[in-house]
Amino acid sequence: MFRDTEFDPVNPEEEARRQEEEFARRVRREVLRIGRGDADDEIRADLEREAEQRAQEHAAAAKQAKRHASLVRQFFTGTILVREGVSRSYPYMLCIAVMLFLSIFVMFMGLRFDMRHSELEREVQKLRERSIRLSEQRFRATTHSAIVARLRERNIPLYDPPAPGEVIDNRQP
Repeated sequence: MFRDTEFDPVNPEEEARRQEEEFARRVRREVLRIGRGDADDEIRADLEREAEQRAQEHAAAAKQAKRHASLVRQFFTGTILVREGVSRSYPYMLCIAVMLFLSIFVMFMGLRFDMRHSELEREVQKLRERSIRLSEQRFRATTHSAIVARLRERNIPLYDPPAPGEVIDNRQP
């Protein structure tokens, strides 16, 4: 089969000549605009737009740098919580906060129980000392010489029994 291709009547020389004519027309148009002063106004406007755009980019960069530089301030003011990246971490931060409060609660309860234990130990120590003192006093009060001294204070005569004491034996034969 034979393929039919499009016929282009323009040859490469003709195409080059058309491009040169188009370029010449553009150059003449620009020269006329420059002569009238329109090009100066456009150039000035372009320069102003570029300067304004650079100023906006610089301000945005400065604002971004300031926002990232003041994380401590954001943390204390609470504005860090409205940032998009932080809002995805709310469940984790809530979990951490609950664990911190639970940790503090457990620590204070442990301290409270430790203080109560120390108080009870001191009270037990005082009771032991009092028990020892009372035992010593009872021992001193029940000695033979202490009993004799008490009887003399009350003018009660102490005498030995006329018959020796009997031994009672509870055993049965």
